[in-house]
Amino acid sequence: MTKSATRPKGLSAYIAVTAAYWAFMLTDGALRMLVLLHFHTLGFSPVQLAYLFVLYEIAGVITNLSAGWIAARFGLTSTLYAGLGLQVLALLALAQLDPGWAIGTSVVFVMLVQGASGVAKDLAKMSSKSAVKLLAPTQDGSLFRWVAILTGSKNMVKGAGFLLGAVLLAMVGFVWAVLGMAAILAAILLVVLIAMPPGLPKGRKGAKFSEVFSKSPNVNWLSAARVFLFGARDVWFVVGIPIYFYAVLSDGTTEGNRAAFFMIGTFMALWVILYGLVQANAPRILRARERAEADLIGAARTWGWGLAAVPAVLTLAAITATGPHMWLTVTLVAGLLIFGAVFAVNSSLHSYLILSFTKAERVTMDVGFYYMANAGGRLAGTLLSGLTYQAGGLALMLGTAAVMVAVSAITVGFLTPQNREKS
Repeated sequence: MTKSATRPKGLSAYIAVTAAYWAFMLTDGALRMLVLLHFHTLGFSPVQLAYLFVLYEIAGVITNLSAGWIAARFGLTSTLYAGLGLQVLALLALAQLDPGWAIGTSVVFVMLVQGASGVAKDLAKMSSKSAVKLLAPTQDGSLFRWVAILTGSKNMVKGAGFLLGAVLLAMVGFVWAVLGMAAILAAILLVVLIAMPPGLPKGRKGAKFSEVFSKSPNVNWLSAARVFLFGARDVWFVVGIPIYFYAVLSDGTTEGNRAAFFMIGTFMALWVILYGLVQANAPRILRARERAEADLIGAARTWGWGLAAVPAVLTLAAITATGPHMWLTVTLVAGLLIFGAVFAVNSSLHSYLILSFTKAERVTMDVGFYYMANAGGRLAGTLLSGLTYQAGGLALMLGTAAVMVAVSAITVGFLTPQNREKS
């Protein structure tokens, strides 16, 4: 049997989409770390830092709601190319930031550019995730494996982006870092435009915007669970923990700041890479090939409650500490890495279930709606990250994360197995 005969029909298009998504997420992770650390050193408070990412997340909510219809109407390649191109423009715009501007002007400018980047990210994400449903073989648990590989590898690449952003900030500065990333991403976009294999749908003229809103209870309950799951991550991930680590690691000197940037970037990178690695192996961890949809729904409930226990324990550790002691820092590092591994299994289960619940003819609509909920959770987590850390420190921030995970686990409890038509 020839190699081409054994190759899944949509594999070439899947590889091209995944490679483009990797390139995008590398710049996305680097940009987040660049913005966070650069503006923290300029004296921005935790709440001001959170504001920098608010429009990014608001844009994600709006984009995901409309991107499903746009992809259904104009095709998945169109939304993928638009996402990559818009990210290049956002990076070029950010390089125009003037250090002499007033803080208020800088905040507004960066919020607007981050908003454009948020639109770009969710156009690319929706395109990539929807493509998996359409391209993956349907037998032997292949859908779960292809989803896990895409999401897991994407997060490992984004983790590398966190480290890249911190290193670039320390080595070449903010402006040259964003210009370099814009050049690389523009080259990737050009290659994809020229060499995208066939296999993705071109769109259908009759697609209506009203179709975006799902009538499936499972899709709606899973979307609600996603809001709280990702809110629970970002409530500590976006602002609070990086700022806490900076306070512990930096002595205020230039060299001390550079060392702190590197260590914070390394931790954030390792966290996201671990998260991605576990995601990619979630089908093996869960023995998904041997389990029916009903068993995987039950697994989502169990893993959800297991995840809630981790920030609850870390909250107790923060309450009993009287300051940023070394034992507390070590406990946080260990606990958050455990959180990342368990969170990855939860996220992977959710990502599989949304594609399992939807049908091919409305996959972009349901995936767009689901990732709108995902963006809504990130928005809530981003706002709460600055607010809870400034108002109550680590204890309030981590306690909020524990409550949000618990609500997510409760919501998953409303999912039910369903009989689906072949699609």
